Amino acid sequence: MEPVRIRLTGITASGRHGANPGERDAPQEFVVDVEADVDPSGDHIDDTLDYRLLKSRVQRTIADTSHQLLETIARSVCAAVRDDPRVVRARVVVHKPAAQRSLGVSDVAVEAVDP
Repeated sequence: MEPVRIRLTGITASGRHGANPGERDAPQEFVVDVEADVDPSGDHIDDTLDYRLLKSRVQRTIADTSHQLLETIARSVCAAVRDDPRVVRARVVVHKPAAQRSLGVSDVAVEAVDP
């Protein structure tokens, strides 16, 4: 059988990231969408990736790292998701609401994929 895709959208997380002066002085909000392909071996929660753990891993990665580029944040979160041995592919989109508001656009986001 083909792997199945777990999708969580709208995970909010706070972290000290940014390239502009002062952006890393205080935590700011990021919103993350995650897709994780898994191949469950059975019908028990231990056979797959627990949604709660996936959400927590994303939030911890945003909180515990500090990067200048949104691109690097996306890669970091994607790698953290992919670190789980049950994940065969990960796709992450990181949105930066503060940048969206300051530019007056509907979204600012970067996508990273780890096949």
